Amino acid sequence: MIGFYDYTVWMTYVSLLSSVAGIFLAAFGHVRWALACLALSGLLDAFDGKVARTKKDRTDEQKSFGVQIDSLCDMVCFGVLPTVICFHLGMHTLLSMIVLGLYVLAGLIRLAWFNVHADEPPREDGKKYYQGLPITSVAVILPIFYAIGTLAPNFFMVALPFVMFATGALFILRFPFRKPTTRELLLLIGIVGAVILYILACHLWGSIFPWKWVLRRVPNT
Repeated sequence: MIGFYDYTVWMTYVSLLSSVAGIFLAAFGHVRWALACLALSGLLDAFDGKVARTKKDRTDEQKSFGVQIDSLCDMVCFGVLPTVICFHLGMHTLLSMIVLGLYVLAGLIRLAWFNVHADEPPREDGKKYYQGLPITSVAVILPIFYAIGTLAPNFFMVALPFVMFATGALFILRFPFRKPTTRELLLLIGIVGAVILYILACHLWGSIFPWKWVLRRVPNT
């Protein structure tokens, strides 16, 4: 078979399958579970490169393959899946769909640019920076904004197109964005994990607000 199948690419493959599952779930109206799949893909993407670099004898072909599948996977996970989620959240107007189209286009341009410049040497000061906002950041932005939006649904639907437009624009704007440290990354993952648990708990309880679920079960006195 063509391709590579060792442990260095497993996380990328699972990340892709998670997002495909998220697309299916969103299409059937299970948006909260689709957001969980988005967050899972973001978690896997955060560590797939670290796992791949533990294999010291990777060939140049394996390294190049890893770069290519990472970008292709990111396009599905953080380009297509968020678009499908937002569409099923209510971005149905022509203007909203144009925003989603521009978001996907910005993600595509960013990933292609990253592939072209993947072999550039590090900065002279030794610090690691991205140029612009990483496309994977939507795995943090969208779940957190959705959780906040559950407290103000009307505001959420008005603001969502602006959030997606701004996120897409930041993908392609040229500005230094410092790469998070491992500690910062773990903290961010913990926050997103808590947000996803909150969203799924609300879904399982059948109410946007958990305290309403509790109050309904308090007996009348």
